[in-house]
Amino acid sequence: MPKKSKSEITVPKSPQLPLGFRASGSACGIKSGKLDLGLLVSDRPAVSAATFTTNRVKAAPVRLSQRHLRRGDLRAVIVNSGNANACNGERGEADARTMAGAAAGALGLAAHQVFVCSTGIIGVPLPVEKIEAAAPGAAKALARRGLDDFSRAIMTSDKVNKVAGARFELGGKKVTVTGTAKGAGMIAPNMATMLGFIATDAAVAPDELRSATRAAVAASFNCISVDGDMSTNDTVLTMANGAAGNREIRGGGPGSALFREALAGVMLRLAQALVRDGEGVSKFVTIEVRGAMSDRDARRVAEAVANSSLVKCSWNGSDPNWGRVIDAVGYAGARVDERKVRIAFDGHPAAVGGVVAETPIEVLKRVASQPEFTVGIELGIGAGAHTVYTSDLSEGYVAYNRLEYALKIQGR
Repeated sequence: MPKKSKSEITVPKSPQLPLGFRASGSACGIKSGKLDLGLLVSDRPAVSAATFTTNRVKAAPVRLSQRHLRRGDLRAVIVNSGNANACNGERGEADARTMAGAAAGALGLAAHQVFVCSTGIIGVPLPVEKIEAAAPGAAKALARRGLDDFSRAIMTSDKVNKVAGARFELGGKKVTVTGTAKGAGMIAPNMATMLGFIATDAAVAPDELRSATRAAVAASFNCISVDGDMSTNDTVLTMANGAAGNREIRGGGPGSALFREALAGVMLRLAQALVRDGEGVSKFVTIEVRGAMSDRDARRVAEAVANSSLVKCSWNGSDPNWGRVIDAVGYAGARVDERKVRIAFDGHPAAVGGVVAETPIEVLKRVASQPEFTVGIELGIGAGAHTVYTSDLSEGYVAYNRLEYALKIQGR
């Protein structure tokens, strides 16, 4: 049975697109017969909000989508996988515009109404002519039940597609929030390579949608790490078209808290799914930092531990090496008194007061051998807190990433 929260938000097992949205996934030839072109469309005007990578090197589709977002009235998203269209100079900029134009022409829209995303290898020219040729067919394939194909078309090194949804009632109207995301490598906080697309049939004021999206991203996609690398293409887009017929949600008004909870829940489930499906990942680890002097310090500590190659390698070997953890705590740049630091694995103390605890090592090893566990870090000097979701680092990750670019170039 679907689960309900105390706020009566239903989490469906098989999420569907909200009213007024259609999607499709098709093969345009970038990935040799695999689905690699996604199209998501609102059949009615929508308001939109987005966050983008903070990397100073941004892919051409990111820059174009930022400009289109400022114009408003976004109605469609076109996404290709297998090629990031990043660092391709003026040609890349032109190719991103061509993608927008191809989708717009197939849908009867203006080019500025199309949001453009690309994901895949950096520094290889995009075969945009394949996307142009496939766009009309992608538009004809649009369907209310096209979410699964869309979610598969945007995958790169992902092993499984990722979707999440939520439903609730607002003023007697049924509201749906549905999202999909991709990403398995180049995953790190500050807009963890990942793309996320959220659609809702709720009527939401533009300012409220922007605020709710920023808050949800901050507590989800910006709280995950697989390898500590940030992509040139990271993007999260939320579209709200009002097809549910509810009274417009405004900041602090009726329904705002419920909508924000639903949106944040969808993004968090997607973000956690990205980590679980990370390249070579065998462990999903939650880092909970408490008692920091500030939330900012807590985040510094959580990210330092989550991104430490030494720490992540020990987890891969089921080694509860708290010494590597406290070392990362110390260099995180946060205020720390080592005499007050407490480190625990699933609640079992590994270190208390900055020195080894009395917990038998066998107990800690059993925890670290599990596919999922929590490392709690109590700093004992304040009320700051932060949580990051991360993974181990395996030989599989190295094997996957050793030759991607060289093999791509050799195949040209």
